[in-house]
Amino acid sequence: MINAEKQEHFKDLLLKMKKDLESKIATEAESSPNDATGDLADYDNHPGDMGTEQFEQEKEAGLNRVRTDQLEEINAALERIKNGTFGISEKSGKPIPEERLEAEPTAKYRVDEQ
Repeated sequence: MINAEKQEHFKDLLLKMKKDLESKIATEAESSPNDATGDLADYDNHPGDMGTEQFEQEKEAGLNRVRTDQLEEINAALERIKNGTFGISEKSGKPIPEERLEAEPTAKYRVDEQ
């Protein structure tokens, strides 16, 4: 079982991760699709630019999905801290080693249960 001091350490770590992730999400929300390609206008001067722009938009959409998923995992880990189940495997009920939590603070399972 993780003591209160360690739980506070992991809570601070998770809150920092959450703040960084929210900052990245906010920065991406403020940028224009043209920022990725360097275009000044919303219309293309060359047909090849359309493919580049589409690729960049799809890449950003994929990254945003990953960031959203990570944010949900962080929030779930913070909830587990709040309700006293942080550091306990959801699969077996056994403690998750601190080394694993240091490497992946959002871990819900032990390595041998993945």
